Amino acid sequence: MGKVAENVEVAVLGGVGFNSYQEFKSQSVHTPYGEVTAYFTTIRGKRVAVIPRHAGENHIPPHRINYRANVWAAYSIGAKRVISTNSVGSMRGHPVGSFVVLDDFIDFTRNRPSTFYDDRTVHVDVSEPYCTELRTALKGALEKRGLPYTEGIYACTEGPRFETRAEIRMMSQFADVVGMTGVPEVSLAKELSLCYASLAIITNQACGMTTQKLTADEVTEVVGKAQDAIFEIISGTIENIPETRNCRCKFAKEGACL
Repeated sequence: MGKVAENVEVAVLGGVGFNSYQEFKSQSVHTPYGEVTAYFTTIRGKRVAVIPRHAGENHIPPHRINYRANVWAAYSIGAKRVISTNSVGSMRGHPVGSFVVLDDFIDFTRNRPSTFYDDRTVHVDVSEPYCTELRTALKGALEKRGLPYTEGIYACTEGPRFETRAEIRMMSQFADVVGMTGVPEVSLAKELSLCYASLAIITNQACGMTTQKLTADEVTEVVGKAQDAIFEIISGTIENIPETRNCRCKFAKEGACL
């Protein structure tokens, strides 16, 4: 295996907005959890690795994504900051195509490996699950481009089916948007003391919020139309990131191990 690109500063998980990332320099990254293909480029003077979640021979469904391998790959190539892109349904009537900068999450997944520490007890701190510095950089990039956004709580479900009306009624009592890919990424990043933040794009109104049937086609259509905007937001965020980390993320594991 060849040497992995050095001095990677930022990893982008998801690949949304990078519709031509296949043209970047690609390399297989070995992890204890499997091989991951990363695509390397330079954005605003910073070395960036794009790791598509759903890449594979076929589109990998949310419940089958190798989250541990993806996050470990970002860590192993030297990235200290991770920016995630997530497609979500709104439980608050956000306009389709608008953006949400996530500030907390609730985990409704069931069968996903959610820790790197299967043989140890590690209670990682997630009181600030999304990095404050990265969130500030994301909001600055959105504001610079005049793009409206909100902040909100993310509910993550197992998938691959959409949620029921009853589930949405229940989750809407304490969350703003719902998706299938943001967990366990966020907590795995904490276990490796990485900075992690998510840019969520509203692709549909959640089940029961309208009378229309939910389809995967509408999600794909909205994401496709937003590719250029998402790339500009991510690029602006990368430009806004401070050179040194002054957030609490690097201390997330302090006092966590028993």
